[in-house]
Amino acid sequence: MEIEVKFRVDFEETKRKLESLGASFVGEELQEDVYFSLPLPKLLRVRKIGNLGKAYLTYKEIKDPGRNEEFDELEVEVSDFDTTVEILRRLGFKEDVTVRKRRLVYRLSGVTFELNDVEGLGGFLDIEVISDDIEDAKKKIWEVAEALGLNEEDVEPRLYRELVKGVYGL
Repeated sequence: MEIEVKFRVDFEETKRKLESLGASFVGEELQEDVYFSLPLPKLLRVRKIGNLGKAYLTYKEIKDPGRNEEFDELEVEVSDFDTTVEILRRLGFKEDVTVRKRRLVYRLSGVTFELNDVEGLGGFLDIEVISDDIEDAKKKIWEVAEALGLNEEDVEPRLYRELVKGVYGL
C-alpha cells in the first residue's frame, strides 16, 4: 500500500530543509501525466518522464476518499507514451486532464520525498511510505513532516488532477 501525505510548500525553502535534514537526493524528473475520466476513487494515468525517456501506465484506487492518503496502486513501465495514450483513447477512455511538474526525489530512512513544482499550481511535497502497516507509515510521515516544520494546516488533500481542473476551470 502506498501511504502519502501532500503538503503545499515553498519549493526552494523545502529543498533546503530536505537537504539539511540529511535526505539523499535520488534524481530529478520532468513529468507529464495524462489522466483519464474514471469515477473516483479510481484513477488511471499515463506518465511520461521526459528527461529520463521513460513512461508508465498507472491504475490507483483511493482507499480513503476525501483525505487521499492511502492508495492501492498498480504500475507498469510502457515503451511508448503516445501509443499508450492512443490505445486508451481507442478503448473508449476520455482524457480528463494533463498535469505537468518538475519533481525532485529524495529518500531518508525508508521515506520518499517528492518535491514538486506543478505547472500553474506551485510547490508541493509528497511524503510517501510503502507499507502494509498504515498507522506506522503515517507515524513516520508525520515525524519527518514535523521535522520539516509542516503541520495539518499545510496538508493539501485534493488530488493534482482536481487542483489543475480547478485552476483551469476544466
